[in-house]
Amino acid sequence: MKKWLAVFGSVCAVILAAGIGLTNVIMFIKKKTDEEIMKKEIADGHDIFESFHTMEKEEAVIPSRHGYDIKGYYIAPYDTANTIIICHGVTVNVFNSLKYMHLFLDLGWNVLMYDHRRHGKSGGKTTSYGYFEKDDLQEAMNWVRKKTGAGGLIGIHGESMGAVTALLYAGDCQDNDCADFYIADCPFASFRGQLAYRLKREFRLPAWPILPLADVFLRIREGYRIRDVSPLSVISRIKQPVLFIHSKKDDYIPPASSELLYRRKRGPKMLYLAESGGHAMSYTKNPESYRNAVQTFLETIAPT
Repeated sequence: MKKWLAVFGSVCAVILAAGIGLTNVIMFIKKKTDEEIMKKEIADGHDIFESFHTMEKEEAVIPSRHGYDIKGYYIAPYDTANTIIICHGVTVNVFNSLKYMHLFLDLGWNVLMYDHRRHGKSGGKTTSYGYFEKDDLQEAMNWVRKKTGAGGLIGIHGESMGAVTALLYAGDCQDNDCADFYIADCPFASFRGQLAYRLKREFRLPAWPILPLADVFLRIREGYRIRDVSPLSVISRIKQPVLFIHSKKDDYIPPASSELLYRRKRGPKMLYLAESGGHAMSYTKNPESYRNAVQTFLETIAPT
């Protein structure tokens, strides 16, 4: 009897350690430092940090319903209520958003960009790949609405996890709280599908039993499940226009994800597949065609 109890205890210990270890990788993914982000952005041709430090901007401090502050910057050089909210990807922060800030400023839009929870200067202990981040995006929307009043348009541009966050928010928000449009650059269609793809590609491991185990522990520790992070499950509920962007050569989140989301989206939509660049590099490698796609989309939904 003691032998079987020892075996049972050992098995439980292994399962516990594996579950905690798997969810730690998800919840506490290693972030890039400011220096690493700046170095890469400069190497990619976005040497815009000095101008950002000297430009006129307002620091935004937005309380999250989850008990921390979301921090970012509001840049509003124009006498317009039209505003773009920029959501960055996982492991980076607002420094990665500067190139998009300039893109939209050049097109005549004011900009709010902020650090997601657990990134940059914002609070929050864990990363949830859009699940809790969508609630923070709602607070950012409320902040902009109070700042700009009833007039003007508010759009959301998201890259990678930021795109997932935007789509999850769009599928969950009430009509009066939603943005007027969304630009989703390289989102995954479902978190489960993305995790299974990375397990197979990077480690040659099967999704089962790894993901079911991680799912149980994620629900216990964070209160949500892997399947809850799925733009595909909410895409049919999004009424507002969406521009989907993806690089044809993205091998981290394959372009098939955006193509699937585009097909499932009802109502106004556009799809731009960039010819060059890896993951989250569509704008860097195709700046002119990227800008043209965004400008065409904006002119379609908000003709001047």
